[in-house]
Amino acid sequence: MDITTIQKLVEQDMFDVNQLIHQQMQSDVALVKQLGLYIVNSGGKRIRPMLAILAARALGYQGNKHITLATIIEFIHTATLLHDDVVDESSLRRGEPTANAEFGNAASVLVGDFIYTRSFQLMVGLENMQVMQILADATNIIAEGEVLQLMNCNDPDTTEQSYMQVIYSKTAKLFEAATMLPAVILQQSEQVQTALKLYGMHLGTAFQLVDDILDYSANAELLGKNIGDDLAEGKPTLPLIYAMKQGSAQQTQQIREAIKHGNGLESLDDILNTLTETKALDFTMARAQEESQKAIEQLDVLEESDYKQALVALAKLSVDRKY
Repeated sequence: MDITTIQKLVEQDMFDVNQLIHQQMQSDVALVKQLGLYIVNSGGKRIRPMLAILAARALGYQGNKHITLATIIEFIHTATLLHDDVVDESSLRRGEPTANAEFGNAASVLVGDFIYTRSFQLMVGLENMQVMQILADATNIIAEGEVLQLMNCNDPDTTEQSYMQVIYSKTAKLFEAATMLPAVILQQSEQVQTALKLYGMHLGTAFQLVDDILDYSANAELLGKNIGDDLAEGKPTLPLIYAMKQGSAQQTQQIREAIKHGNGLESLDDILNTLTETKALDFTMARAQEESQKAIEQLDVLEESDYKQALVALAKLSVDRKY
């Protein structure tokens, strides 16, 4: 099952999600509406809301609360992107100028706050305390992950364990919420809730690991951002951490300096060679594939359906992509 088939399967539900997003982005404050719609319309894979839809449908859900859940998930993700791009001083996302490049940092941060709070208004509307608890915890952990990543920036001594904690907090946690929440709304057994939670966690981890590989191996045009951005920002991701362990003293020192001073673009070609020689990207891909497989194994709790197969396919596609 390819991504086009999956999108076709959830076409009507995703149309409803987009309608709700546009409806909820309305504001009497012109800049909120303008910047909010700029973000919402700027493309993106919409993987997270799609996961919420697929999980709900795989469980046989026939109501419409999954549309609200998917919208909440997308709003939390969008708000974190707005804040992320300000922190990282990014100028390009998905091949387009970032909101902060287009509208300025202050507007991006404040509209990010608007979108966060809008997601909490939608949560209240679901009138489910457990859903509120899961989403409140997830949002808090995402924020912690962002701070932890900031602390790791320009620190070449960042451990693999610390890096994996960042991945779990800032990426996997929201995937986890997206796939678990439909089971909560449907009052499924603890076993089903846990399985879908773990599916999301492993999938989110695989997804981020591949993102980190693509930062050194993708086509910049396809990727929609500049190659080596993580290096330029002094982010010690798994490929670099592994390469520092496996490389020569000179190679390790070069990567350490690049992370420490955030000037890696000057030595990007050398560092790309080091990543190839040490097989750091292969190592990271193997880890991503392990996570993808663990995600798929969790789906045994679901009955056979096209929606279940779409969840399996998404786990495979998450590691087999060019952008």
